[in-house]
Amino acid sequence: MATPSGSYILTINCGSSSLKFSLWQSQTFAIELLGSVALSGPEERCFHIQDKDRQILQSHPVMHASIRSAVLELTVWLLNNKRRYPLVAVGHRIVQGGPDHRAPEIITEKLLKTLQELIYLAPNHLSDEIRTIKIFQTAFPGIRQVACFDTFFHQDMPACAKYYPLPEVYRKHGLIRYGFHGLSYEYITGKLAEKDHAWLKRKIIIAHLGNGASITAVKNGISIDTTMGLSPVGGLVMGTRSGDLDPGVLLYLLKREHLTADQLDELLSKKAGLLAIAGTSDMQTLLQHQEEDTKAQEAITLFCYQVKKNIGAMAAAMGGLDLLVFTGGIGENCPLIREYSCNNLGFLGISIDQQLNQANHRLISTPESKVKVQLLATDEEAMIAQHTYPFIKNQ
Repeated sequence: MATPSGSYILTINCGSSSLKFSLWQSQTFAIELLGSVALSGPEERCFHIQDKDRQILQSHPVMHASIRSAVLELTVWLLNNKRRYPLVAVGHRIVQGGPDHRAPEIITEKLLKTLQELIYLAPNHLSDEIRTIKIFQTAFPGIRQVACFDTFFHQDMPACAKYYPLPEVYRKHGLIRYGFHGLSYEYITGKLAEKDHAWLKRKIIIAHLGNGASITAVKNGISIDTTMGLSPVGGLVMGTRSGDLDPGVLLYLLKREHLTADQLDELLSKKAGLLAIAGTSDMQTLLQHQEEDTKAQEAITLFCYQVKKNIGAMAAAMGGLDLLVFTGGIGENCPLIREYSCNNLGFLGISIDQQLNQANHRLISTPESKVKVQLLATDEEAMIAQHTYPFIKNQ
């Protein structure tokens, strides 16, 4: 039976600091509305929905600060509006599915059990994602739900980037480098190809910088290396996540400080990063106070230093660089972070125009720059919708 006209695909994206959602027409694949629930940051927590023309349909403050409460509020709104927006499917961004779950797939009880067993790999995300799926199963029984994994884009990384130097038995147990933010990288790569298909043959670095942050090297359209590894805790320093640490640090915390595994998990995932350095995980707040707050300066300097260092590493991995793309909430909206991250990268051929950068212009490199540097808004929800559609087109 064909998908009924007037039905919609709902996409759900549970981030570490917000819930994002959107509705897409199931036959025309046009976006109908989009919304979010901000859960942290300097702005007031708000439940916000707008239509395809950016007209506000609903916007009000919320008291809660949990993904669960945000999802419950969204489901109530959808149930109250189900005649106007009948759902045919829900697509979920799922951060981690282990070695056997990379490609999009229908959510089953068996898959949910597997995801439950993998929570330790992504504690900031997976528990909320599983909880969200179950809420929608209860609110919309019979509606098809699809898992869209953030690791999918990185599945073809070469062995030298994928495997840890540990006994092979651990590799067989799934202890490998997965990479994350794959939906974002897939969207950006697709957009570049739309503009000029030749970009798929070039050497590209994409810096997805937000509360969670990572950098990926894309060569000939394929992810060949990325900063995150086994879990979204690794790589760059982030809002509340430590990023890469010497294994000796973990051993010290376990042996000398006698932290339990759960306490170590909580520390590295939710109490480290910019928050640990400066008391806040919000980059805009840090930028506002950097002149009078040395801790804010320290946090910004470390973040940009690590971004710069990893841009150099990814360029080395590809043997050169043609294009550097900044995306994500910080990457798209913080000129100073881009400026600091690109300082002294002239040896790679990177030169940015200060005026274009301050104006958040799409192309921010100078005409003389050998490497093009640009901003490109990502859209993980669009990728979720695209991955969900094949599962309902012949339903």
